[in-house]
Amino acid sequence: MSLTPTGRLLRTGAGSDLILTRTFRAPAEDVWASLTEPDRTARWFGPWEGEAAPGRTIKVQMTYEEQAPWCEMRIDACDPPRRLALSTTDEFGAWKVELSLSEADGATELRFVHHLVGEDGIGEIGAGWEYYLDMFVAAREGSPRPDFTDYYPSMKGYFEALSAG
Repeated sequence: MSLTPTGRLLRTGAGSDLILTRTFRAPAEDVWASLTEPDRTARWFGPWEGEAAPGRTIKVQMTYEEQAPWCEMRIDACDPPRRLALSTTDEFGAWKVELSLSEADGATELRFVHHLVGEDGIGEIGAGWEYYLDMFVAAREGSPRPDFTDYYPSMKGYFEALSAG
């Protein structure tokens, strides 16, 4: 299957932002629940546990990664049902992501932003986020899960070109 990548790169004074969007025919509150309730996040990313609140750290299981590792994720900001900012550090570096929802005319747009420290590895990172966001769409629609091999390595060149441009 050939998929078209949707991500774009915005350079800011603080670095670069990788931005991806998806749109849903649903109220923001329902999309928010899919992003934040552990039983629903388990369907597309993985379950989480802990006391969720700004400034707190939760444990998230990355179910769809090899060996389904658990990681700690800090909730940097939470403004239901509009904005969620998270950060984590792993063997690949520091990750800061922000998810925002805007609703208009019966549709809700999810804007996903990965605040990049540098652009190294953007080919893998971009393809990975396309995959996870399409997993999110599939979980919401009840459709079959996408296959990661349809995203990587085929999308790697697209994201590397964004960085080179």
